[in-house]
Amino acid sequence: MNNCGISRWDNPREINRKLSHLTSLPIYEVTDEYYEDTILKYYDEKCAGSRKIYEEAKQYIPGGVQHNLAFNKPFPVCFDRAEGAYLYDRDGNRYIDFLQAGGPTILGSNYPAIRDAAIGLLNTCGPVTGLLHEAELMIARKIHQCMPNVEMFRMLGSGTESVMAALRISRIATGHKRIIKIGGGYHGWSDQMVYGLKIPGSRNLMESHGIPRKLFAYVDEVRPNDLNMLENFLRINRLRGGTAAVIVEPVGPESGTRPVARDYNQGIRRLCDMYGALLVFDEVVTGFRVALGGAQEYFDVVPDLTCFGKIVAGGFPGAGGVGGKKEYAGLMAAGVGTMKHKAYVGGTLAANPLSALAGYTAICEIEKTNACEKAGRAGDRLTDGLRKLIEQYSLPFVAYNQGSIVHLECTGAMSYDYSSYFIGKSAVGLLLNKDIMIARKESMERMGAAYMANGIVTLAGSRLYTSLADTDEVIDDALDRFEEVFRHVARTNKGVRK
Repeated sequence: MNNCGISRWDNPREINRKLSHLTSLPIYEVTDEYYEDTILKYYDEKCAGSRKIYEEAKQYIPGGVQHNLAFNKPFPVCFDRAEGAYLYDRDGNRYIDFLQAGGPTILGSNYPAIRDAAIGLLNTCGPVTGLLHEAELMIARKIHQCMPNVEMFRMLGSGTESVMAALRISRIATGHKRIIKIGGGYHGWSDQMVYGLKIPGSRNLMESHGIPRKLFAYVDEVRPNDLNMLENFLRINRLRGGTAAVIVEPVGPESGTRPVARDYNQGIRRLCDMYGALLVFDEVVTGFRVALGGAQEYFDVVPDLTCFGKIVAGGFPGAGGVGGKKEYAGLMAAGVGTMKHKAYVGGTLAANPLSALAGYTAICEIEKTNACEKAGRAGDRLTDGLRKLIEQYSLPFVAYNQGSIVHLECTGAMSYDYSSYFIGKSAVGLLLNKDIMIARKESMERMGAAYMANGIVTLAGSRLYTSLADTDEVIDDALDRFEEVFRHVARTNKGVRK
């Protein structure tokens, strides 16, 4: 397999068994003494510049930050410089960067070849003209070369826009109405997709404030890794207008937080063919990260449509797009001349020359450097090291990875599942466990603060992305820092029903 970053596929049953055990126990977290005397002291003494910026930002920005990834306990750290495997904050502190901008910079932050290409374009064309630029062709052609299933590609502004376009195309192509998503999956923040986020079975009960319930009339949610439940919904939907698309994160919902069986996606492909639905792969995270040909190459599955984000702009803004078979992707250019309905999508800054060229350059560099495989090896090394530390300190934590996507579950805050055919049953389960989930989420954030104070940047304290820049020395240094945190972890009496 060409430039593949996944060397192994753990049994999801075993991972879920360990996660279930984790959530059955009281919370294990850093002690109050360590948190107050060491972690908070670090922020007070070493991050004064960040605190000053944050305090003023709260006056002008909702929550004090412009992006959810920046929310951290006890306050967001302000970063001034990014280079390879490292980030540097306003006060000059250096951190190992396992956030990698949420996943797109698999080459490492501020990669020289991408930066040079961007500077060259700014010196000649500028970032945007609103008209055709050759870089649009270059990235579309390159994506097709890497992912032959993507015969045509339309660049957009974000992963959220990409999913919106894919669902619109699916409804036109099939003449059906309903969309099925896998519970717990994240497909952006458009109205119809803020459904079943984070916790399978949550439907519109947790995050969908401000969205009228009627907007979810054509959205269904099924349990992860359950082909029987999926087929039952496909069968029922035949009587309710048909299923236009099944949309999945191929490594499992929320970037593999809920791992799936190795043959799960092939089963979904078979069911989509049986019931006349399109299969949409959300490769916003996995595209050009788990393999040069994406998760569809690794799983040997041909989706009808593929959603992109993050990496297709090489870490620059304007990162999104949708592509697939010509008969479907071509609907974005249909109209009176073709006698077909057109899937109306747009965006003035979509496919701007700067983002298109940065994305093209990034994909070329990923191919040239074998970045997927090398970042995947770093992910394996990090995961194996974390597992040894977990065993050494007799902790119930769970570490696993899909190549360069590494999961470190210390509280299991996102491991609950209330999937059911009945809304009332899901609501009761969520209500009964709401306080427990909140306590575990707060503990997860507390662990994230401890990692940050020890020079490690993570995504919410539970997910880590490795990159080409993560040498063995970087990973070993990170493991030493994790060990310092684990040394101060103790069992509490929080997080269980009394």
